[in-house]
Order: sequence, then C-alpha cells, then structure tokens
Amino acid sequence: MTTLNDTMNLEKESQGIKKKRKIPSEISILLVLIGISIMFEILGWIFVGQSFLMNMSRLQIIVLQVSVIGIIAIGVTMVIITGGIDLSSGSVVAMSAMIAATFAQSSSWPKVLFPTLTDLPFVVPLIVGLAVGALAGFVNGWLITKTKIPPFIATLGMMVSARGVARWYTDGSPVSGFTKEFAMLGNALDRWMPVVIFIVVAIIFHVVMRYTRFGKFTYAIGANPQAARVSGINIDRHLIKVYTIAGLLVGLAAMVAIARIKTAQAGMGLMYELDAIAAAVIGGVSLSGGRGRIAGTVIGALILGVMLSGFTFLRIDAYYQDIIKGAIIVVAVVIDQQRQNKRKKTT
Repeated sequence: MTTLNDTMNLEKESQGIKKKRKIPSEISILLVLIGISIMFEILGWIFVGQSFLMNMSRLQIIVLQVSVIGIIAIGVTMVIITGGIDLSSGSVVAMSAMIAATFAQSSSWPKVLFPTLTDLPFVVPLIVGLAVGALAGFVNGWLITKTKIPPFIATLGMMVSARGVARWYTDGSPVSGFTKEFAMLGNALDRWMPVVIFIVVAIIFHVVMRYTRFGKFTYAIGANPQAARVSGINIDRHLIKVYTIAGLLVGLAAMVAIARIKTAQAGMGLMYELDAIAAAVIGGVSLSGGRGRIAGTVIGALILGVMLSGFTFLRIDAYYQDIIKGAIIVVAVVIDQQRQNKRKKTT
C-alpha cells in the first residue's frame, strides 16, 4: 500500500527537484525578469529618451500594482497546484470590498450608507473583508468536493454571483470616506504598506508550502490524487481548506486595494483572476497540478507588472497590451506542456 512518505516523495518529484539540475527554476525566471527590465531600459532611451528603471515613482507604481495581484496569485497558486482553478477572484475582490467598505466609513463623510456602522475600529472592516473572501472560497471548495462539479464551473458560478452581490449591496453606488486608520492599511510607510503585506504573505506561504504537512498534501493531491487518497489524505477536506485560504487572500487583497485608492466600486477587480493565473503560470506553476512554487509566482507577478508598465512607458495602446499578455500566457502553458511531455518520456 502507498504510504504517506511515498506521496511526499512524489510531491518532491513533481516539483522537478532533481540532483542533476544545476539552476533552480526560480533563478531562470528571475533572469527573465532582469532581461525584460534591461530590454525596456534600452527601448526607453531609444524611443522615449529617458530611463525606465531609474524612475523611482514608476518603480513604486509597479510594485504597488503587483502587490494586490500578487496576494491573489499566491492563493491561486495553491489552487492550481491541487489541479484546480479559480475564476472568481476578481469578482470576490469586488464583493469583499463593497461589503467591508460600508464598515470602514467615517461619520464625517456626507454620503454615509449605513450611519450606525461609522467610525468603527479598522480591524472590523478588515475582518469583514477577510470573512467574506474566505466564505466565497469555502463555497467554491464545498461545491467542488461535495457536488463533484469541475472547479472551472464552480468558480465560474461564483464569479457571476459575487459580481452580482457587489452591485446589489449598495445598488451600484461606490463607497468612499474611509476612516484614517483604515486608509493606513494601504498608505502607511510612505505608501509602501501594500508591498510589505505582500512580502509577508509570500514568505508565510512559501514556508507553509515547502515545510509543512499542508504544503506536502497540496502537492500530493495535484501530482496524483489517487495515491494521495490511498495514503490517507482527506482530499475533500484539504481542498476546502485550500480554496478557503485562497478566498481569504482575495479578501485581504481587496482590503489593501480599497485602502490604497480610498474607494470601493462594484466594478473593481475586473480581470484580476486572469492576471493572478498569468502570474502563477509565468512563474512556473503547472496548470496540470503538482508543480509550482510561491517564489516563482512572486517573480511571475513582477514580470507581469514590469511588462505592463513597460508597454505604457513606450506608449503602446492598451489593446495591444492585452494581446501580448494573452500571447505570453499561451507561450507559458505551451512551455509547461513540453516540459511535462519530456518528463513522461524520461520516466
């Protein structure tokens, strides 16, 4: 009978950790990031006449934008490693933001939606936002494990429903006028707080995925669900945990986003789910499950942010940016498929 140790060994093998391998995949991805940055630096001097990398304001904007998507992408990474997918992230951002924002308003704001909920401690809207995100993730996990519908369908349904709740909750009206304490969540440390939160979250889940049973179980389920089940892993319970944590991180990203821009709108978060998936895939996470690392996802998010900022810097229209971003995702998936085929031939 397959033991838990066998499953853990399978997890290590599925990550592509081989003794013969000299350069870790994260280093390769980091070199790509450096190469792209240098490319935009050169193109900047040729076509724009100024530096791309030596502008601190631009670099700050890049990392601030990456922080929100990166927090979401960390949760999405864990979902994809299990062999699943989450298409609801963007809509859950909007739903969490709209509901939590009504708990963050100041009584001095002229358009308070719920007067009895004003001037609350900043932890109240924070907890509400996290709870809404976690609840959405729990529902996703429950639907996938209990009804056995594909993750694509379950999270697609949540994507539509969450967006509807976000619009219904305030009849489509934006929510602003947050307390100073809550706004600090996105503006403290000279506006670097979102970056600090992103780094802390990335470090925590890097450790969790590399050195805990939770991480080993996550990789085992994605690599070989049947072997994981035989080894004694409660797959349904673990998947619910993974999707719940992913939802929790979406809620956290929503809180950071609205605290930074100081407003919440029902239309926010559009395409965030695809950006998060793109960051994970560019970072080396396999859509087939069982492989990928948080460090790779962080670098993938940075690559995505640098590219989008670089395109804007070179005055490339947004339409072309979307086309190029889509092409990059396809290329990353093709490369992953080729790697899988190569592994199958060598085993």
